Amino acid sequence: MLLPREFVSYLSRQIVRRLTPGTIETPAPDRVAELVDQIVSDELAAEDKLNDEVRDLLDQYSEYMRREGVSYQDMFRKIKNTLVQQRKIVRASGRDTGDNMKLSRDKITDISHKLIAAMRKSRDMRLKRDKSENEARLEVVKAFTDILQIEERADRAAREKVRSIKRDVPEGSEEWDILHRRYYSEELKRFGIDFAK
Repeated sequence: MLLPREFVSYLSRQIVRRLTPGTIETPAPDRVAELVDQIVSDELAAEDKLNDEVRDLLDQYSEYMRREGVSYQDMFRKIKNTLVQQRKIVRASGRDTGDNMKLSRDKITDISHKLIAAMRKSRDMRLKRDKSENEARLEVVKAFTDILQIEERADRAAREKVRSIKRDVPEGSEEWDILHRRYYSEELKRFGIDFAK
């Protein structure tokens, strides 16, 4: 998944906190946060499932690709683009679309529409009378964007720390992942993000 599981849970709780009580009313903010968490997780997992499906397809044609000299990365990209268009999936990765954050603006907007639709059906909350659904959706987008911008700064700072180590640690290695997770956690705390809250 593009975002760590703990961060998605934190993000969900923060969105509910930012929407309560100005935009939504709820006697059960924890249940609303669980609803948000589930929708965001499902949306992020959809692209992971698509990637797995593309890998399975490419495994079936590995001999053909080797014989014809076709690049795995090129075929992966072509097949994924075709499936994305056929299934009308909104790309999750912001870096693929030129956004600075891990999630694309299109994906954040798509998730905001799905969240508002789910919240409308939920018995655990309701929109304030003076707020329209679009105003609430824009609040969701703003909360998402604000939190993801902080996360992006923390991720960038953690990557720089790993790169600044005197010995060369190859990106993608187990050691890189361990160091990045540690520095990422430290940077998130430095920016005031605590997963326990």
